[in-house]
Amino acid sequence: MANKKSGFDEVESILKEIGTKIEELIEKGKEAGGEAKDEIEKKIKDLKEKRTTLEKEYQKGKEKVEKLYNEKKEEYEPNINESAFHFKEGLKQIIEGIKVLLGSK
Repeated sequence: MANKKSGFDEVESILKEIGTKIEELIEKGKEAGGEAKDEIEKKIKDLKEKRTTLEKEYQKGKEKVEKLYNEKKEEYEPNINESAFHFKEGLKQIIEGIKVLLGSK
């Protein structure tokens, strides 16, 4: 279960992969000459801008989700704690009932 990635981890991994691919293009661009080099540099600049935009949008989305999660967690946590308490009390009653049944035989 520890190996399972969250959606955020997957997106961060993809963004890192994009960065790696851009670096590979930069290396290929150094080897190219003339018009091809200009075209590669233009593509690299465009990709870097898109990557930056993706990273910003990702960060905004991540912050919204975390904020919503924390708000809902605070809203539901008292009810969850109360339910857990009642569940434990119910189990205690069941155990006591079983003890009584087993003890009466």
